[in-house]
Amino acid sequence: MSEQSAVRAEYRIEDLAHHSGATVRTIRAYQDRGLLPRPERRGRANVYGDSHLARLRRIADLLDRGYTLASIKELLDAWDTGRGLGGVLGLVAEVQGPWTDEEAARITRAELDARFGGDPDEDAVREAVELGVLERIPGRETEEYLVPSPQELAVAVELHAAGVPLSAITGHLRELREQVEHIASRFLEFTTEHVFARYLEHRPPTDSDAAEAATMVRRLRPLAQQTVEAELARAMRILATRHLQIHLSPEGPPVRDDEPRPVPIPADTIRAVQRLVGPEAVAAFVTAATEREVQKRTLDALTANVFDSPTLQ
Repeated sequence: MSEQSAVRAEYRIEDLAHHSGATVRTIRAYQDRGLLPRPERRGRANVYGDSHLARLRRIADLLDRGYTLASIKELLDAWDTGRGLGGVLGLVAEVQGPWTDEEAARITRAELDARFGGDPDEDAVREAVELGVLERIPGRETEEYLVPSPQELAVAVELHAAGVPLSAITGHLRELREQVEHIASRFLEFTTEHVFARYLEHRPPTDSDAAEAATMVRRLRPLAQQTVEAELARAMRILATRHLQIHLSPEGPPVRDDEPRPVPIPADTIRAVQRLVGPEAVAAFVTAATEREVQKRTLDALTANVFDSPTLQ
């Protein structure tokens, strides 16, 4: 490199790709979309500088934060016109930061199996990884996992110790997660409409608006959890009391409509059905015969109502 390049680094496109982690094809695609400035032409060679490297790293950072290339183009255009990205990136960092004080922990596979009774369960571990309750840590001599929420794992351990099957625990978590995500979505819609709309009038927001919005996020962050905790405590007190009263009543809990109920059938009838369809098909035959009789009586009742109507007399 020349004396000038010793002060200001210069790269060929292959070198730029190596230092940035992007491919040559990606760099050219960014140039075509206006995300990356064109290189300086030196004879037959294209020369890139530190500004190109910094821009590529910023694009990669924004992609990791969930931005699309179109939105990144808007942000970079604003940056190029002097509006800056500091406030926006501060807001993004605030939103993507931890929403709980809980710290992640690590656990080996042996420790995990021991906490759940000592019997390895590959299906349960696979489901836990799929749900994000466990995250595999690669490159370890022994199987090891990151536990993003030790509290959530501890709840599963207690439920399993109380006799709840692991499949039921993961199934309940899937259902619960869907409902909690709905609550979170509604809270975000509510706060966006009534609080954050004024900070989002400009795209991208100005540095001052983004900084104020980040401060508001810090103020409102605990409110969602506090509200859910208070409402969950209220609902559990009411519903648990009602549930206990039902199960302690002399009549016992009511039979659910979707649960099968035993019905006594005379032995002679069962033997006659067995001779007709065989022992294995008795239940299906009785069910089909019952449904047919119900349909017949329903049609008879509808027909009688129609012919008894005053309009037909």
